[in-house]
Amino acid sequence: MGSEPPSSPPVLEEGVEEEEEELSGGEDVDTRVPPGRGSVLTRRGITLRVLLKDGLVEPGDGVLSIHYLGKKFVGDLLSDGKIRWVETGQVFNSPSAWATHCKRLVNPAKKSGCGWASVRYRGHKLVQYKTSWLQKYQPSAEVSLASEGEDEEMGEEEEEEGKTGLVTEDKNRKQDNIPMVRRGDRDRVPVRYCTLGSRDSGRDPHMLVELSAFSAINRFQPFNVAVSSNVLLLLDFHCHLTTSEVVGYLGGRWDTNTQLLTVLRAFPCRSRLADRDSAPAVEEEICQNLFMRGLSLVGWYHSHPRGPALPSLQDIDSQMDHQLRLQGSSNGFQPCLGIICGPYYHGNQGVASTITPFWVVPPPEQRPNDYGIPVAVEVTYVQDNFLTSDVLNEMMLLVEFYRGAADLVQFSQLWSPETSVLEKIKVRTTQYLLYTVSLPLFLTLCLSTSGRDQGQNHTDHPLSL
Repeated sequence: MGSEPPSSPPVLEEGVEEEEEELSGGEDVDTRVPPGRGSVLTRRGITLRVLLKDGLVEPGDGVLSIHYLGKKFVGDLLSDGKIRWVETGQVFNSPSAWATHCKRLVNPAKKSGCGWASVRYRGHKLVQYKTSWLQKYQPSAEVSLASEGEDEEMGEEEEEEGKTGLVTEDKNRKQDNIPMVRRGDRDRVPVRYCTLGSRDSGRDPHMLVELSAFSAINRFQPFNVAVSSNVLLLLDFHCHLTTSEVVGYLGGRWDTNTQLLTVLRAFPCRSRLADRDSAPAVEEEICQNLFMRGLSLVGWYHSHPRGPALPSLQDIDSQMDHQLRLQGSSNGFQPCLGIICGPYYHGNQGVASTITPFWVVPPPEQRPNDYGIPVAVEVTYVQDNFLTSDVLNEMMLLVEFYRGAADLVQFSQLWSPETSVLEKIKVRTTQYLLYTVSLPLFLTLCLSTSGRDQGQNHTDHPLSL
């Protein structure tokens, strides 16, 4: 592409497949119906020109941006409401046209750009300014952010949603009588491994991949696995506490004679995934706990809070790295188990989380640039006779760690029309117990007080392991 702006924008029509309004005729709305308090504009009639005229945004160089699958695009907002792409000088009539063009450069299969949800003005999504305009001039109008399909697009963006915003609509959507998971679910459709082919740097690292069976790749599972019920209880409890992804390690023993991997203890990481400063201390504490209990590191777990419990491309690479590290320089074989927990995915049955044990088979030697093959691991779950005091103590430490965090789950919210999040957690955790003892009361006391303190500001980070 040349550096000179073309005489006429060649891609102005690319956003026509979605709901965007300002490709051509939409601009007439601004002059035909003045956006005063007495006028009636639908969300589709609000253009960048309207926002500019009413002072919600201002023209400027480099004030617009798109973040998509690891790529960043920067644009200038012109005084007439059009967008000039900084890299090439091309001019686009609408956020949709610019977003669609940029995204197709990264992903040619992309059909639409969902510009208002994808384009950011000074770091904030344009859809927030549109909603702010409606709240100011037409407070009785429908202001749902999901009304134009933005939710579908948000799942593809790498920057996490909801860090900051001009409007308080998110607070309104967190009322106790609104099911917490039904809004904002990301229906990322998993792909089959056979469709991946060789590695591609432009591919979304968060793309989910279906698990294969060992038999489907003409293999036998090379080891047996037994997992303690207390392990599942603790990791499931950990994953339920926050809308952010969490991670932890698994301790147990590997018997080379019987080829049995026994997972006896979960060790949650009480740190943020992007907190590189505290991570070494947390991992050192876990190593000491493993040593004191005479256990070995045998695996790891992490959560997909609102998505399917299937590995992403990033998870596959992380699992392969862990397998190689546990193997070390030894010539012997030692497996490393990966577990993914999906506590709030709307596809779950009842109150149960989806828990997926998996392993990664290296790609064929003749195709070294392929991804590893994620395979489902058959596991035997062993019922513990009692809940140990160290597991209860760890649960209390987790509650204390997330107390007051912005991403702490609101336990009074509804998981379903009949069940609150607190009831879901209580029922789910007691399902792991042979005797319910006083755990429901403990959870009620612990979580009810924790959910009322939302003062601190913690940022949700994508999985970085």
